[in-house]
Amino acid sequence: MIEELFGNVLNLQWQQVVMWAIGALLIWLAIKKEMEPSLLLPMGFGAILVNLPMSGAVTQLIDGVEEIGPIDVLFNAGIANELFPLLLFVGIGAMIDFTPLLANPKMMIFGAAAQFGIFFTLCVATLLGFDVKDAASIGIIGAADGPTAIVVANMFQSNYLGAIVVVAYSYMALVPVVQPFVIRHITTKHERLIRMSYADRPVSKTTRILFPIVIMIVAGLVAPRSVSLIGFLMFGNLVRECGVLDGLSDTAQKDLANLITLFLGLTVATKMQAASFLNPQTLLILLLGLVAFTFDTVGGVVVAKVYNLFAKTKINPMIGAAGISAFPMSARVINKMGLEEDNQNFLLMHAVGINVSGQIASVIAGGMIMTLFA
Repeated sequence: MIEELFGNVLNLQWQQVVMWAIGALLIWLAIKKEMEPSLLLPMGFGAILVNLPMSGAVTQLIDGVEEIGPIDVLFNAGIANELFPLLLFVGIGAMIDFTPLLANPKMMIFGAAAQFGIFFTLCVATLLGFDVKDAASIGIIGAADGPTAIVVANMFQSNYLGAIVVVAYSYMALVPVVQPFVIRHITTKHERLIRMSYADRPVSKTTRILFPIVIMIVAGLVAPRSVSLIGFLMFGNLVRECGVLDGLSDTAQKDLANLITLFLGLTVATKMQAASFLNPQTLLILLLGLVAFTFDTVGGVVVAKVYNLFAKTKINPMIGAAGISAFPMSARVINKMGLEEDNQNFLLMHAVGINVSGQIASVIAGGMIMTLFA
């Protein structure tokens, strides 16, 4: 028994210790900084768990016999077949109120524009030598949508699934840091001071019920491979808006979403084993993720600035940045920036409308990438 214990200690490699440190960092960010705690905490714990010498949590070969690890079982049952991301989308759909978008449908333009970073990063990653499917998986980090990133990377069987998921969720948590920095460097003081009034146009219950159904059909026709993602997202929203499933809507928003997120974070850790995670490509993916987020923000703001060249009623170009899929974090960031410039300039409802359109656009973009490169 003692020899076996010391044998495990001797088998410890420095790469595994580094992964412990990465896991500890994720746990610290989750607890101390409250950055995506429901995901980063289980992900950090899982990173330590799977990097213990001879860890029984992952599949390993012992005396010529393969022992299946429980985390690998969860991965095959929940991520390899896309179950966890799709169930999570039901919860996200139940959380989203599309009313601000339906009251001002033109906001969808900026949600679409904010997906520019996905395709730009895909091209850059390809030029840097990544296989086109790995490049597509990396580009989708710009969607600021963890479930979509998981589905695309898993569908392409990317070798960098663990790194992609960690980077995607880490930058989602850093939206309050990244976006204000980028926005201030591409807008003028005058543009940031533009006031916008909000006309609270009534949206009928019938419209709110029909919207998820119509979006599912349109998305399915435009990008068929997105239909599972957009379908589950819209189903969750239909449960919210139908008015006869309030109990299930609350369960989807809270219990289901939280439980699936916990298991998702823990399960993804199986792709964070030192041998596959610690390599130069992981650092490059971290940099490319920043490029994707930056150019998503730039795309939305620039299109808003172009819109102002032709519009009689100007809009505050900062709201274009809310087109990334980090809901509702990005909308809150934009509203806060507006109030910092002018304490009477309330941009929240405009930003929310664009933010929810970005949620739809990011899923469709993921479906388009899967269709183009499958």
